[in-house]
Amino acid sequence: MISQDDYRFIVDFDSGDSQRKNEVLMRNKQQAARTFLNLLCQVSRDTTTQYVLTLIDDLLQEDKSRIDIFKEYTKKRKEAVWAPFLNCLNRLDGFIVNMASRIIAKFICWSTERMEGSDLHFYLSFLRDQIVSNSNEYVQTSGRCLQMVLRIEEYKAAWIRMDGIRTLVTVLRGKLNFQLQYQYCFCLWVITFNPEYVEEVTKHGGIPVLSDILNDSQKDKVRRIVLAVCRNLVEKVEDWKVARFNCIQMVQCKILKHLDLFQQSRFDDEELVADIEFLSEKLQASVQDLSSFEEYATEVRSGRLDWSPVHKSERFWRENAPRLIESQCELLKILVHLLESSKDPLVLSVAAYDVGEFVRHYPRGKSFIEQLGGKELVMQLLTHENPGVRYESLLALQKLMVHNWEYLGKQLKDTTEDSQKRLAV
Repeated sequence: MISQDDYRFIVDFDSGDSQRKNEVLMRNKQQAARTFLNLLCQVSRDTTTQYVLTLIDDLLQEDKSRIDIFKEYTKKRKEAVWAPFLNCLNRLDGFIVNMASRIIAKFICWSTERMEGSDLHFYLSFLRDQIVSNSNEYVQTSGRCLQMVLRIEEYKAAWIRMDGIRTLVTVLRGKLNFQLQYQYCFCLWVITFNPEYVEEVTKHGGIPVLSDILNDSQKDKVRRIVLAVCRNLVEKVEDWKVARFNCIQMVQCKILKHLDLFQQSRFDDEELVADIEFLSEKLQASVQDLSSFEEYATEVRSGRLDWSPVHKSERFWRENAPRLIESQCELLKILVHLLESSKDPLVLSVAAYDVGEFVRHYPRGKSFIEQLGGKELVMQLLTHENPGVRYESLLALQKLMVHNWEYLGKQLKDTTEDSQKRLAV
């Protein structure tokens, strides 16, 4: 049962138009907060909770300053303004959870009081779980809440500590509607204004994902936010080497080609035009002083292998095969990993070819490949459904075997020459 005071207020408040509601609210601020929170906490019926949450969300949406009504009341009770709503996130009713999340986002972003500690960790964990869920019918609301939250530096830092960048890049790899693509890219855009977070986006494969979205999306708002993120990945970096690496990776992921096409179109958005011109200039400059090995290394690190000229260049492999074992075999490990994990026939074909060329041009190449498990992976690809993959895998395996016989032949030749010298003496 609710009290008589609560009943009178809610009937009075909900019986008029917007102007009438505002008059009742301003005249009974403390009673308003008390009634709403009493109904929220003391009545367990879902329909009542849905009704109360909708009223609260509407009145906050109409006027941000109304947060102070709840803030003053909860302060007297020595609790945070968002505290009564956190428990609603554990309810089974999706609408209740959705509305509670919207209200919490408004409280923690529009109020001068900042959420912190276990409450912040709980809410950010909730948002993370919501955006990765395949069954969340209110996922766009979760995305909108995250957009709001990440504009606040303290919340942004907490999200990063929770490996939030990896989460965003991962969900962007999936099949999303254009609105979710826009929302999550917006989150990356906000994050990349901080130079210390740019490398995290690159490390987790953000650039290839952005390239895919740019390639597939037909929505200007999505293209606009993707290019804005790309600009930050170049412009907001303090280390020029990182900026250059990002430029090269964008070229490798075909973003420069998209920019060339965009420059042939007319856009009314001045910021979009500025981003296109900025990125085109920076990416063109990075191409001009790009060595063949840098081009190759960037391509391998991106995981987007293609039949670019360096792969078929005899001179490239003769000069650069030993460099694949630099930095604890970084590039070689990536190639082997691609043989195991990639589902793209083109990537598998090129990776198998590169493994074969590495073995052919590096004396101890076979040993390195075997230690990393590459030989077994090449053999497994002999039965791949794609004929191109089978062909390149067979060639790579032949190079592994021929390399072995060449090594044995050299050993035999050296032994024979040594014996002849002894007989001559």
